[in-house]
Amino acid sequence: MRIAILGNQESWYCEQLSQAAHSRGHDARKIEFRDLASLISGTAPEQCFSYDAAQNQIELNQFDCLIIRTMPPGSLEQVVFRMDLLGRLEQAGVTIFNSPRAIECAVDKYLTTSRLAAAGLPVPATAVCESSEAAMQHFETLGGDVVVKPLFGSEGRGIFRISDPDLAYRSFRTLERTQAVIYLQKYIPHPGYDLRILILNGNIIGAIRRHGMNDFRTNISRQGQAESYQPSDQEVELAVRAAELTQATFAGVDLLCPADAPENLSLLEVNAVPGWRGFQSATNIDVAALVIEYLEQKRNNRPTV
Repeated sequence: MRIAILGNQESWYCEQLSQAAHSRGHDARKIEFRDLASLISGTAPEQCFSYDAAQNQIELNQFDCLIIRTMPPGSLEQVVFRMDLLGRLEQAGVTIFNSPRAIECAVDKYLTTSRLAAAGLPVPATAVCESSEAAMQHFETLGGDVVVKPLFGSEGRGIFRISDPDLAYRSFRTLERTQAVIYLQKYIPHPGYDLRILILNGNIIGAIRRHGMNDFRTNISRQGQAESYQPSDQEVELAVRAAELTQATFAGVDLLCPADAPENLSLLEVNAVPGWRGFQSATNIDVAALVIEYLEQKRNNRPTV
């Protein structure tokens, strides 16, 4: 297969996927979002490109698979163009992993939380608004102790906890001035850890328990510690269902067990571009190899036209 890996070329994850692909005899190329381009010329089929360091064109339509390993910040125009181009490649027959629809849902915390709640899955009490006045009302409604998250973001970046009304007001006013959407969740006291379950094609790859280091955030990227974990049937069922609802073939699902009622699980997040470095260290599971094997199976089972 010809495989394009869309992400930071220096990324550990991109390198792991590239090595896994090459070890199985595939051609893998690393590309970045900033180098994406499209050429639409008359009635000829649209051509989607990337560029290498020497500005040579790489024809993306010729690839079998494109693996998305990041979704960097950008203007509204840039984000819309990226997603549209990925959608056009998918329509042209290139396997996009995960699909653009899954990325669009999972990267948007509001859409993900709303969709999970509508399906009856347990999520923390959440409020989303644009004005600081509305945010202050929700701050009180949610008990005066909330976690503020960027609508788009991962790895715990930009997340903070507020329980002081004056600090909350100043924070919400700052977010309002920057034209950010204010996303609040009721803080759930927990025993210092959460769960990350990794899903591939509706099946569990494995799970870890992540412990925070003097921080309510447990992300491995923020010095959290991971240990292998055997999830319960309920935890697996919730994770698989959450991945299905976001249409993510490959997903990292985060679950939280409240300290006072560990049986009352909450779904915190569904990540459609999940990291697995800490997961792999704790479980010794070669995730990149499993991803490449899945893409091989998908290609071999693809119906002929």
